[in-house]
Amino acid sequence: MSSTPVRLADVVPFSWVDGPGNRFVVFAQGCPFDCLACHNPETIAPSGPGTRLSDVAGVLEEIRQVEPYLAGVTVSGGEATAQWHFVRDLFTELRADPQLGRLTTYVDTNGHALPRVWDELLPVTDGFMVDLKALDPEVHRRLTGRGNDLVLDSIRYLHAHGRLAEVRLLLVPGFNDTPEQVSRTAAWLAGLDPGLRVVVIGFRTHGVRPEHADLPEADPDLLERARTALEQAGLHQVVTV
Repeated sequence: MSSTPVRLADVVPFSWVDGPGNRFVVFAQGCPFDCLACHNPETIAPSGPGTRLSDVAGVLEEIRQVEPYLAGVTVSGGEATAQWHFVRDLFTELRADPQLGRLTTYVDTNGHALPRVWDELLPVTDGFMVDLKALDPEVHRRLTGRGNDLVLDSIRYLHAHGRLAEVRLLLVPGFNDTPEQVSRTAAWLAGLDPGLRVVVIGFRTHGVRPEHADLPEADPDLLERARTALEQAGLHQVVTV
């Protein structure tokens, strides 16, 4: 069995919001983005108080204890692909295990990874849920500290390989919520695949760093306007949260 190490922020034995069905969620520590709207900023640094070291065997044992109640396993973060060797080896062992092999495998990601990383994960991953912070590269940089070339390339790449489960749009008022930006994003996603599942999430200040706690929250009207724009662009599966 693999002993590939991982720095964990946390694990959640049961979640209904991190992929299909009831899921065991592994939160890997560390993220290449520094999002001002991050709800879990303590997971950005490579290590820190409250984190712990584990490995594939240790995480598998935690999953095994609750396996009868699970539909699958999701690796999130931080950023899952920052520790992609662990993700690959965890999912490989899951699929080979007589007890755990029935569980589906998902990755929740910011999309900031090279094709060679996806090539390692594609054979053992059932679906990827990708955050698109902004279609405009400068807005994306304001929100995350980095550009979005890799993110857009990753969305295209994963879709081409039939593993793009959903794209998540976090709307932050004053940054990526203008009608023009939402309309352009809707057209881009619809051009990729009208049947793509798109989840629109309204920004909330809960959990953000104190210096960003005064950012305005997204109201229901904004979410409804975004849903309308996405559906008018031709997208058939739009969910608001």
